[in-house]
Amino acid sequence: MIYRSLPLLFTVGLLAACTVGPDYHGAPDAAPKTLAAGRLPHAGSEPSTPGVAQWWQTLGDPQLNQLVAQALQNSPDMATAQARLKQSRASLSGANADALPKITGDAAMLKLRSPDTSALGGSGGGGRGPLNLYLAGFDASWEADLFGGTRRAIEAAQAENDASQAQLADAQVQLAAEVVQTYADLRDQQARLALVDASVDIEEQALDLTQQRRSRGVASQLQLEQVLTQAENTRAQRLPLQASIVEAVDQLNLLCGLEPGELDAQLSTPRALPAIPSQVPFADPATILKARPDIRVAERQLASSNAQIGEKTADWFPKLSLMGDLSFSAADPGHLARKDSGTWLLLPRLTWNALDFGRVAASVKGAQAGRDEALAHYKSVVLSALRDADVALARYGNQRQNVVLLRNVESSAVRAADLTRQRYKAGTASTLDWLDAERTRYQAQESRISGDAALLKDFASLHKALGLGWTL
Repeated sequence: MIYRSLPLLFTVGLLAACTVGPDYHGAPDAAPKTLAAGRLPHAGSEPSTPGVAQWWQTLGDPQLNQLVAQALQNSPDMATAQARLKQSRASLSGANADALPKITGDAAMLKLRSPDTSALGGSGGGGRGPLNLYLAGFDASWEADLFGGTRRAIEAAQAENDASQAQLADAQVQLAAEVVQTYADLRDQQARLALVDASVDIEEQALDLTQQRRSRGVASQLQLEQVLTQAENTRAQRLPLQASIVEAVDQLNLLCGLEPGELDAQLSTPRALPAIPSQVPFADPATILKARPDIRVAERQLASSNAQIGEKTADWFPKLSLMGDLSFSAADPGHLARKDSGTWLLLPRLTWNALDFGRVAASVKGAQAGRDEALAHYKSVVLSALRDADVALARYGNQRQNVVLLRNVESSAVRAADLTRQRYKAGTASTLDWLDAERTRYQAQESRISGDAALLKDFASLHKALGLGWTL
């Protein structure tokens, strides 16, 4: 019997090797001109490892490292991305299961009694007593994937699973960069607040000296009002900075998945901004395109939409299903295993929805349009990624040079303020000269602090643009 089935099995195997629809050969080169022109030069001599480098650790700030680790572990955004990945894995398992036979088992016990027909003039006599009938069986069905519709569905589900994993990596990249940038804002505002307090102390000393000179008739009321105005203006800068500090701490609480106030004690003590490494190595542009998570998401979505075309195209062709049934019945449960108690059925079934009135054609066209949309989205993501990397690299390089200039200005302003204060004590400079020099020093120090914070945020933006920071 099995030898007679070999031709059928061989034919089914050949047909099952056929897979309709376009094969996926990878995403196209979206920006070959940019790569050929070398618009993204190396920032260092050695390429970094894309994807796994915890770049924030190069800043040497243990508290920052702890915050990033806490955010990656507890953030609700990370939990959302992880849940989506679990959903896609479940969908992939379901798609793989569709390629396997479906087997069901059932068992039943039937108890019946025939009616008494003697009262109706029947010749059969009285009714029979209760009859017990035990049933057990297995049903199996399998649809031969003749034209690859199921295989295309599995291919699409696998690509969607890969895209969900890349989305989780992208969430890690975004979150790590945001934590670093918010931390930079916090330390920037705390340093500026300390600078305001120091300036207020100096201006209050000047105010006391001016009031003394005014009482002796040496200083005018105008000079006293000018010193008082400058001191009040400096004090007025404290409130916005304090509000910004609270906002930054609350933002870090949110990023770390904590309630407002949980990080107050930990972050209340001001600390210096982390030092930027002297060199920032990263991979070449070709590696950027392969490593950046959002590009991988778009590429995997393109692969999925391409596979869906084949899944829909398979509906054009016949479907072969094999159904079988094996059942046993007996009046005694101990007799179910007997050979003469069993029955079996094998039913090959061929179906072909030839008159679908254009439904399959419409679904194929819809899948093709979805593939075209995914391709356009992929190109848009790649172009945006190249722009982000180019802009981030330019901003980081320019800000680095700007910080050098700001530090030179700060050094000059501090020396000028010290000399003016010495002249003031010697009586060769006025109070206003001293305050003008202190105001210039304050502005130079504030600009340098803001420049350092901007450099740190540009440092984070650069790694974010390169798609670095995921730890899958």
